[in-house]
Amino acid sequence: MKVAIGCDHAGVALKNEIVPVLSDLGIEWEDLGTKDEQSVDYPDFGEKVSDFVSKGRVDRGILICGTGIGMSIVANKFPNVRAALCSETYSAKMSRLHNDANLLVLPGRIIDGKTARDIVNVWFTTSFEGGRHQGRLDKIKAIESRLCK
Repeated sequence: MKVAIGCDHAGVALKNEIVPVLSDLGIEWEDLGTKDEQSVDYPDFGEKVSDFVSKGRVDRGILICGTGIGMSIVANKFPNVRAALCSETYSAKMSRLHNDANLLVLPGRIIDGKTARDIVNVWFTTSFEGGRHQGRLDKIKAIESRLCK
C-alpha cells in the first residue's frame, strides 16, 4: 500500500507523530508537505494529496490541518475521493467499514499524538465490509458521475 500525506502548518507536529505508525504497519508513504510551521494555505496541500488519491497514484491519503474541516472540504471536491474527518477511533473504524474511506483527515489542533496514532492504526487495519454498503457507495459514485459531467 502507498499513501500520500500532506498538511498545513497546523498539522506538522501531528504528521510527525503519525508517520512512524505508517512505517510500523509496513506502509510506504510520501510526504507532499508542508515541512515546517511557517504559515501556508491548506488548499494547496489538500489539492496535492487529493489529486494523488483521485487519480489512483496512491491507494490512500492523509490530510491534517487545524480542525480538519478545511482539508475535508477540499478533499471531497475530487472524484473518487471519500475523505473522512476523524477525531476518535470509532469514526475511523466506521469510515473504513461502511464508507470505504480512502482519505483520512485529522484535526491537528484538536487531538493529541496518542489519539492520532490510535486513529491511524485503526483506519489502516480496518477493511471495507462491502455488502449493503457497496450499494450505497455505488449511489455516491452515480451522483458524482452526474455532477462531474
